[in-house]
Amino acid sequence: MTAVQTDPVVSTPYGAVRGRREHGVAVFRGIPYAAPPFGPRRFRPPVPPEPWDGVREAADFGPTAPKPPYSDAFAQYLSDPFVPGDDCLNLNVWTPEPGPGARLPVLVWLHGGALTRGSSAVPVYDGLAFARDGVVFVSVNYRLGVEGYGLFPDAPANPGLRDQLAALRWVHESIAAFGGDPGRITVAGQSAGAISIGALLAAPQAQGLFRRAVLQSGPPEASDRDKVRRMVRRMATRLKVPATAAAFAEVDRELLLRTQAEVGRLSSPVLGGPAFGIVVDDDLVPRDPLEALVEGSAARGVELMLGWTSDEYRLWLVPGGLLERVDRLGPVALAGAMARCHCGSEVVRGYRALHPDAGTADIVGQMVTDHLLRIPLHRLAEARPGSSYVYEFAWPSHRPDLGACHALELGFVFDTGAAPESAKLAGEGAPTELADAMHGAWVRFAADGDPGWRPWDATHPVQIFGKGDPYVESGPRDHDFAVWTADTTTPETAPVKEPAEGWPARTAELRSVVRRLRRTGLARRH
Repeated sequence: MTAVQTDPVVSTPYGAVRGRREHGVAVFRGIPYAAPPFGPRRFRPPVPPEPWDGVREAADFGPTAPKPPYSDAFAQYLSDPFVPGDDCLNLNVWTPEPGPGARLPVLVWLHGGALTRGSSAVPVYDGLAFARDGVVFVSVNYRLGVEGYGLFPDAPANPGLRDQLAALRWVHESIAAFGGDPGRITVAGQSAGAISIGALLAAPQAQGLFRRAVLQSGPPEASDRDKVRRMVRRMATRLKVPATAAAFAEVDRELLLRTQAEVGRLSSPVLGGPAFGIVVDDDLVPRDPLEALVEGSAARGVELMLGWTSDEYRLWLVPGGLLERVDRLGPVALAGAMARCHCGSEVVRGYRALHPDAGTADIVGQMVTDHLLRIPLHRLAEARPGSSYVYEFAWPSHRPDLGACHALELGFVFDTGAAPESAKLAGEGAPTELADAMHGAWVRFAADGDPGWRPWDATHPVQIFGKGDPYVESGPRDHDFAVWTADTTTPETAPVKEPAEGWPARTAELRSVVRRLRRTGLARRH
């Protein structure tokens, strides 16, 4: 006689929750780790949720943080579900074996979305495969945009990052009841999620809450406080209110989102501009995270896995046909890239020499990607030899022109390639063997800190996940990175030669491209 499986019930510090049995694992969705951040708690640090009596149902995803939708150009590639409600500081748990005796490795996922979009409800982030393979998987919602990263004179900075810290504390205290080992917690994230992890690695208050970290396509960094203030001030001007948390807390939530989206069009991942970001705050983030980590004053003993995709920038330029337009701009676009990267013309000439067949858009895209993303991660690996593992995702999408773009690796890491939301980026027929390899590496790293290739050393080993079997290559981008250290000029001392004809027209077209990038609605990073 077959035993009837009942829905699992687990006790948390604030009350019991009832999950569901799905495909052989237990799933708990929408568990609050902090109180709703609205009313008197708006723009304030998170506080614990109110305890509840009885058993709380945890079958469905909880509310998502307020956020504007992606533009039409990006919505065809990226999914971003919206769940209404105030109780948006919640998390989800997938576990193969709820109960305090299992002591399984734990992976906590922080989603990307430029700190303005995204949520744990994105179907690509389904934790089933991790739980199936013996890892307790946790995904987290946190405040976004001005609610989470606005900078005000009358409120603490970085409330969204403080939400993530509160979630990690909840996991550390509560995960044993779900079968997890609080001594084997890995925190992982992509893009803005990886940037958040970089800050948490360097945050004194987060020390001891996790043992390992995975940074996918996002470096440790602190944003310029003036850029974030400009975002808030521009919003305040449009709203006709003071640039204070008290004033913004009185603004209708939907109006605040619309205003944020309008002001956010002034920012793009390629051309920069004011944007929301994590800032140094003398409290949670006492100094620039990358410098703290490189100098060795933070996160000692934490094992790292770091990586990027081969064509990150193509997600930023392909939607809306911007790739071809940047190619046509030629020297004008290269001058814009020099300004964005704060470099001289020697960098451009170096990339041209190393990649003679590349078009202007590819040169611009790779320069910006290296400056913003790969070189900082490379510096971090150099500072942590023996305990850092580096990868590059190189499989090109089946969708036209995307190549191995930003966020494409996610469906492989989660082994969710069969989901329609994964096919929006990968196209149909993505290789399951590649998903097996990547997902397996993430599982092994969470379990014992060894993803399956040798750690960073003087030979600069990088695991390449592309067509065919994965393989290790020594320093595949070292020549590109060396161009930056050889650069001795600045934009002021190394002017770009203007073409004899067509310069005004091309400058006008560059301005048009800038406007198109602003209209995409994708902020600094996915």
